[in-house]
Amino acid sequence: MSSKQGGKAKPLKQPKADKKEYDEHDMANIQKKKEEEKALKELRAKASQKGSFGGSGLKKSGKK
Repeated sequence: MSSKQGGKAKPLKQPKADKKEYDEHDMANIQKKKEEEKALKELRAKASQKGSFGGSGLKKSGKK
């Protein structure tokens, strides 16, 4: 009854992945993706500064 295995066993560590070798085509795609992400981030920042598109928000009728 002297077992050292109590509770959950720890998972074995995964070996580190080797760095991938990229050719010119892959590097161009990565650079293009980074530029698109940057442009989207800038647009989101601009949109958050302006607030809602309509300006008036939800319109409520005067009827009750």
